[in-house]
Amino acid sequence: MTAIPAHITKADQTAAWGGVVSLGLGIFAIVMSEFLPASLLPRIAGTLDVSVGAAGQSVTMTAVAAVFSALFIAVVLPRTDRRRVMIGLTALAILSNILVALAPGLFVLLSARLLLGVALGGFWAMATAMAAHLVPADHLGRALTVINAGVAVATIVAVPLGAWLGEIWGWRAVFFIAAVVAALALLVQAATLPAVKPTGVSGLRALGSTLRSGVVVVGLAAVLLTFGGHFGGFTYIRPAAETVSGIDAGGGLAVLLLVFGSASVLGTVLSGPLADRALRAAVFLFPAVLGFGMLAMLLGGGSITGLFIAAALWGFGFGGLPTSVLSWGARTAPTRLEQIGGLIVTVCNIAIAVGASIGGVLVDGAGATSVLTVGGIAAIVGALVLAGLPVQKRL
Repeated sequence: MTAIPAHITKADQTAAWGGVVSLGLGIFAIVMSEFLPASLLPRIAGTLDVSVGAAGQSVTMTAVAAVFSALFIAVVLPRTDRRRVMIGLTALAILSNILVALAPGLFVLLSARLLLGVALGGFWAMATAMAAHLVPADHLGRALTVINAGVAVATIVAVPLGAWLGEIWGWRAVFFIAAVVAALALLVQAATLPAVKPTGVSGLRALGSTLRSGVVVVGLAAVLLTFGGHFGGFTYIRPAAETVSGIDAGGGLAVLLLVFGSASVLGTVLSGPLADRALRAAVFLFPAVLGFGMLAMLLGGGSITGLFIAAALWGFGFGGLPTSVLSWGARTAPTRLEQIGGLIVTVCNIAIAVGASIGGVLVDGAGATSVLTVGGIAAIVGALVLAGLPVQKRL
């Protein structure tokens, strides 16, 4: 284990973990904002007098902007204090939500969601490097667990919370509430995050140097397989579950997703300590369990009990995946933390689009359950590749 320097007091350590929590709050607010439209699209479309499909492009704009922001945030801001960058990105999320809430038409809505994508990609890409500045190296996995817990909780609560509050106060009020949540995160960041100067080389040269590593390229391909396999299946989990078990699309599916989400939180909580102690085991275990859960849903989903066990395995594996792969990136490119973090986040966003697209082709051409087979195998192959890559014992 890496010893904590003698000059770092317990108060310093507490403040550092306060900064980590503030990053988790920030990513919670931003990811929650990302998923809110999923339950509000019909209302948004009706108010703005556009089709649901047109309003749905607000999700596309966010994902596209996130890809470019994650990849180039360190290139565009090579010398800026990272505290200011994180606070600025959170402020951008606040502005985005306010603009969405006030949007008179589709153009303003899409422009505002573009800003959210910039905040999402940049914040998540920088989070690993910021966490590495705040905590000892042998606690980085735990710090990433705190940050990624924000992702897990936001993924679970955003859609039902948006649907419920949208019925009570309307969709515009929901985005004002999201702006308030982001503002609270910003206040905690302002109180806890220290000034952090960029370390190492920044810019396109650093990004290119990171990509010249064969280990990095192979690892990113494995990350694409695991996340793509997951999103290819999860996007179509409803028709797949209905096909293998006949579960009803109402309460039964809601409970299934609740089981998935609860197991995901458990996987998130356990992934950090395991990544700190045995990274190779972590990068194999979580994607492998994810893939096995998908295949188990296909093979044992004929019974409701088997279906729910499979969903729990799948959720557990997915919950531990972000922390594991980000910890792998930090160990693989310790002098390029911002670049490797940006690359991993970029690949994850690409995987969402690729997985959903390939999944759609499979569902239409080979049936709903085909996504479980292909996605599960892809995740397990990714696990094997990641586990076979060399990793450093220390940052």
